[in-house]
Amino acid sequence: MPTFDIVSRTDLPEVDNALQSAKREIETRYDFKGSQCSIEREGEALILRADDDFKLKQIQELLRGHMGKRKVDTRAFDFGKPEKAAGNTLRQTVKIKQGIERELAQTIIKAVKTAKLKVQVAIQGDELRVSGKKRDDLQDAIALVKDQKIEQPLQYVNFRD
Repeated sequence: MPTFDIVSRTDLPEVDNALQSAKREIETRYDFKGSQCSIEREGEALILRADDDFKLKQIQELLRGHMGKRKVDTRAFDFGKPEKAAGNTLRQTVKIKQGIERELAQTIIKAVKTAKLKVQVAIQGDELRVSGKKRDDLQDAIALVKDQKIEQPLQYVNFRD
C-alpha cells in the first residue's frame, strides 16, 4: 500500500549559516556601528537584541533576507512580541517551528476527509502518515494539502510504493 509522510522540518544547520552571515553584516554595517544589536540561537529559538524598535525591524528584515538566500522558509519562524531588556534595549524571541502541531494536523485531516479522497491520514507524533491504494490518490492528497492556505512550510517525504 503506497504511503508518504507530511512533515514540517527546518534545517537548523542552514539556519546557523544564515545567522553567521547576518551577524557579519550587522558587524560591518554603518548604521549598526556602536549599537548593541545581536542575534543568537538558543536551541530552537532565536534571540534578537536591538537598541530601539527601528533597529529591531531592520534586524528582522536582515534575518528574513539571509534566510531566504539560504533557502530556509521564513514561515517557519514565529516572531514573538518585543520586550524591554537591560540597558534600555529591546529583546525579541523568535521560535523556530518544528513538526506539525495537533490543531494543524486535525485541519489537514478534516480537509482530506471533506474532499472524499480514498486515502487514510494518521497522526504519528509531529508528522502525518498518508496511505492509500493508488499512487494517484496520494498525489491528489498532496495537491489538496498544497492548495490549503497553511502558514507553516510542509514537506512531503518518505514516499513508498
